[in-house]
Amino acid sequence: MRILVTNDDGVAAPGLVALRAALAGIGEVVVVAPERPRSASGHSVTLHKPLRLAETPLPDGAAAWASNGTPSDCVTLGVDVVMDGRVDLVASGINDGANLGWDLTYSGTVSAAMEGAMLGIPSIAVSVAGRPGPTGYGPAASFARRLAERVLQCGLEPWTLLNVNVPSVAEDEIRGVEVTRQGRRQYVDRIDRRTDPWGRSYYWLCGSLKADEPDEGSDVYAVLHNRISVTPVHLDMTACHLLDRLREWRLA
Repeated sequence: MRILVTNDDGVAAPGLVALRAALAGIGEVVVVAPERPRSASGHSVTLHKPLRLAETPLPDGAAAWASNGTPSDCVTLGVDVVMDGRVDLVASGINDGANLGWDLTYSGTVSAAMEGAMLGIPSIAVSVAGRPGPTGYGPAASFARRLAERVLQCGLEPWTLLNVNVPSVAEDEIRGVEVTRQGRRQYVDRIDRRTDPWGRSYYWLCGSLKADEPDEGSDVYAVLHNRISVTPVHLDMTACHLLDRLREWRLA
């Protein structure tokens, strides 16, 4: 089995190191990751400059490739250049922070897995939902390996991926695994306006989560209750329930 590992936190991120080590026992693992953090880059691809690859050691000494591209670029380079198109699984993560609800649209971690799905490769994205504490990435890495083995054994439907969020608690505090749907996450106070020494305004994007009671069965709800969330995601974003309603508008 040949596994491509990437992330959006950068090639030196401890979550990437943990994921590579966890998957190394089940197949050949190749790492292609951004040379620097590219969080919240979404599904952006690089068209305005050349992409480059450089061999680099990970902090634990394992071999890897670093790229100046986005997480999605790294999957394309990994599949088409480094691994000559022979990839059985794309695994993205382990992300430092949650990728829940509508945050999937921002996430470079999830978008890397989406790129794998677009290439017809079974793909998973793994995140720690909260700042990793004393337990670090161990529980998430352990679950990622078990999930990867199941995906390689059972496969996934074409054009789908699995988005995983693991609570940032000790392994014995995790209350099981739940297959979930995508929940809601909205932000308030999103702009921090400041003034530079010359009196000109500038802005930081920030924000805090809107107080909201998550729906039972959602990824947000599962993680809140210390359960690992596994959400199947497909690439078809069509709101199928609106098709007939829009046809009644007689837009032609």
